[in-house]
Amino acid sequence: MSEGLHARLRAATAQAHQALERDLDWEARTATLPGYRDLLALMRGFHAGFEPAIGLALGDEDFFGPRRRLGALDADLARLGLDATSIAALPAILPNALTSRASGYGALYVLEGSTLGGQVIGRSIAERHGPNAEAACSYYRGHGRATGRMWNAFRARLDGLDGDDALEAGIATFDALRVWVSGKASAR
Repeated sequence: MSEGLHARLRAATAQAHQALERDLDWEARTATLPGYRDLLALMRGFHAGFEPAIGLALGDEDFFGPRRRLGALDADLARLGLDATSIAALPAILPNALTSRASGYGALYVLEGSTLGGQVIGRSIAERHGPNAEAACSYYRGHGRATGRMWNAFRARLDGLDGDDALEAGIATFDALRVWVSGKASAR
């Protein structure tokens, strides 16, 4: 029996994932509320670029729609004092080309995977900065109580696919996020 796409994707992206975690250094970035706000602004720019591209590649809004997190980022930034005009003016990344359904799932792997680890980050931010920051952690709460169920549904979709496009897109998306948070990526 061959390995499912989820296991292959996890193995193929392991180095890129580790490089992102190293360069993200979320604990240092969230040490202050302004630092946390700046991190959210970066994540907003990433989602603003990639969510439309993933949506087009997947062509399945019923599945992808509940996984969109740009609205949560906008709400968190507003809670931290940015007005709607300032939020809309934030730069967005120019996403990698997602030319197939499998490549869309490969990119979504990065975003969906962040809902799991993000809950740890959200709890840390709330503990460190108190109720005002906790109210601005909807992005890091992922899908709330539905996170595990949604992750399992996503994994089932992955394992129903076959395609090296997903592996390449997953690696490229991790790399794009790492370059974006380090301030070296192209904005649109």
